[in-house]
Amino acid sequence: MRALIQRVKSASVKVDGNITGKITTGLLVLLGIEDADMQEDIEWLSAKIVNLRIFGDAGGVMNLSVRDVDGGILLVSQFTLHAAVKKGNRPSYIRASKPDFAIPMYEKMITRLERDLGKKVETGVFGGDMQVELINDGPVTIWIDTKDRQ
Repeated sequence: MRALIQRVKSASVKVDGNITGKITTGLLVLLGIEDADMQEDIEWLSAKIVNLRIFGDAGGVMNLSVRDVDGGILLVSQFTLHAAVKKGNRPSYIRASKPDFAIPMYEKMITRLERDLGKKVETGVFGGDMQVELINDGPVTIWIDTKDRQ
C-alpha cells in the first residue's frame, strides 16, 4: 500500500458535483492498493497515519497526531500512486490492484482507520471521477509505502 498524506486546514472530494467527503483540520490520505497488500499492511499503515506527530503543539513544534488535535481523515482511493514511469512517458498502472481486490481492501482500511481514530472517516467514491479540493497546511506532505518501512 502506498499513501500520500497531507496535513490540511480543510479538504473535500466531489463526485458528479456532490460532496462525498469533507473535513476541516486533519489529514487528506490518498491511498494506492496493490495485489501484494495484506491485512498486516492495513493495520500498520492505519496506526502510522493516526499516530503521525505532524501537528503543532503549543510551542509550534510538530508533536501532535491527528487524534491529539481531534482532526478528521479524508481517505481517497488513488490507483495512480502505483504508476510506473521507468520506460517511456505513458505511466503503466500494472501494479495497481483491480477493483475485485482493491475495493475490499479499501473498505477494510476505512474500518481500521475509524477504529484507530475513534470516529468516522470521510471518503471519496472508489473508482469515481473525483475532484479533490484542499488547503494544505504547512505544507506538510508525507509519503508512506508499506513495502518500504523506513
